[in-house]
Amino acid sequence: MTLPIRTPGPPVALANPSRPPLDVAAEGQAFQHGGGPDGNGLVSVGGQQGLGGSLTLAQLGDPVLPAFTGLVRQGFGRGAASYEAQARLQQGVAWRLGRLCRDLPLPAGPCADLGAGSGLLSRALLAQRPSLAEPPLQLDLCPELLARNPLATPATAPWDLNQGLPPQLQDAGLLLSSFALQWLEDPAAQLAHWAGRLAPGGWLALAVPVAGSFDTWQAAARAASVPCTALPLPRAEVLIEASLRTGLELRQAQQLRFSRAPGDGLATLRLLRSLGATASRQPPLAAGQLRRLLAHWPLAPLRWEVLILMGRRPGAALLP
Repeated sequence: MTLPIRTPGPPVALANPSRPPLDVAAEGQAFQHGGGPDGNGLVSVGGQQGLGGSLTLAQLGDPVLPAFTGLVRQGFGRGAASYEAQARLQQGVAWRLGRLCRDLPLPAGPCADLGAGSGLLSRALLAQRPSLAEPPLQLDLCPELLARNPLATPATAPWDLNQGLPPQLQDAGLLLSSFALQWLEDPAAQLAHWAGRLAPGGWLALAVPVAGSFDTWQAAARAASVPCTALPLPRAEVLIEASLRTGLELRQAQQLRFSRAPGDGLATLRLLRSLGATASRQPPLAAGQLRRLLAHWPLAPLRWEVLILMGRRPGAALLP
């Protein structure tokens, strides 16, 4: 069984890539420019800046990581200082997810942000749903990003989502994730695991870039006859099928297209480096290969295909 994936209209240009849909544009602009957060760009929670909830991972140690996962962690660690200044698309998608979760009827149970990074998604949720009982638990692999996350407590330890979810998240009321699932070893299996940890009536809401993204990069690699070192992304239909097999009732399965104005390949690679999104399953290109790649890079927009998936585990807490 598959659900239709709706791609609305033309691509959304990233001249202002943090812009959410028109119906929440004013709210999103307030969040980005000071109407929602404090002067430092951080959401105030309960009158205090960035206090984490009581649910922490203090007893969990630093994970031992396999090779690729270690590269992911190192990349985001190097880019942590510049991440939020460059993560304009991630900010806009976080606001959209927060808006979708604003009025969900949540059952009792823990709430967590999976791959939270610097906390963009949780802060967007709390700005739009300040009545949430406590901030979501912040789970992320990268300690440098957690150190910049105002919702992480000093005791928050790095957590490798490839190992599944910690026991604290059994019977979760809400699991959130944005731009994290694609970095895991088996995204479809982890998605199914997340859905299986929900309480009856609990919600899973996520955004993930999917296959079809970075087509200009792939075209340049083919033209230059060099390997494409872009991260292979999961297929949207595979993720949708995985969630349906768990019995999740999908409220939304929507594929959105975002684009960045045309630029050369070097600017694109520098952008990804500033985000920390540099880990690849391919060996690095040799200098000559890189020069050929950049010489063949087409003057065309850089595109992201992003799946927005939101579903509910059957049980209590009926839909509004």
